[in-house]
Amino acid sequence: MLSDNEFLRYSRHLLLEDVGEAGQLRLKNAAVLIVGLGGLGSPAAQYLAAAGVGTLWLADHDLVDVSNLQRQTLYDIGSLQHSKAETAREKLLQLNPEIEMIAINQRLDADTLGDFVAEVDLVLDCTDNMATRQAINAACYAWGKPLIIGAAIRFEGQLLALDPAAGHGCYRCLYGPDISERLNCSNSGVIGPVVGTIGLLQALEAIKWLTGTGTVPLGQLKLFDAKAHSWQTLRVPKDPGCPVCGEKNASHSQ
Repeated sequence: MLSDNEFLRYSRHLLLEDVGEAGQLRLKNAAVLIVGLGGLGSPAAQYLAAAGVGTLWLADHDLVDVSNLQRQTLYDIGSLQHSKAETAREKLLQLNPEIEMIAINQRLDADTLGDFVAEVDLVLDCTDNMATRQAINAACYAWGKPLIIGAAIRFEGQLLALDPAAGHGCYRCLYGPDISERLNCSNSGVIGPVVGTIGLLQALEAIKWLTGTGTVPLGQLKLFDAKAHSWQTLRVPKDPGCPVCGEKNASHSQ
């Protein structure tokens, strides 16, 4: 049940017929894991905290660097050389002290991700490297948890929502292990608002999923070209031989 203060805080949600009190209670009872608290994770975490998601698991092993401040909106000069996970938790508690936030100040990998994925209803991949993305994808499919992936570089962004219970392909189907990752923000640059745009869309689709509002574009890779302000959509077909989501692995999910 919502408290009087929650009715005031979330009044604009409650006015929405598609959300209402039932939807807000779903948010309150939900748990979301955000892996990566940089340019994508910062706005995503801010909006999920503001929306009243009951428990946010905030994972990042990095310290705040001055080069982050161009696009990572959770941090400021006073945050430099502090833990991103701990700083994010402190900042978000100032935004919404009525929810629970758990800082995970460690690098999550194939050996550790499952422990955290098992605890939540939904995962946001806000990371910036292929190995971690593949590990998150594998953990979500092993535990049957939906996953919303964001990526950005230069003036380009990507958004992909996946549901292991659906028939579309997974991240491994889209990008196999032979794909080398030569470009990243550190060596190629990124315009700040593009990262923010994708992070906000991750939060939007998460809220839609958790409240059962609208349609989440599952299995559709959304490509954003900021220079032309245009979007392209590509469907992700399932690879029957995929070691993560292929037929031979369907019975192994938790």
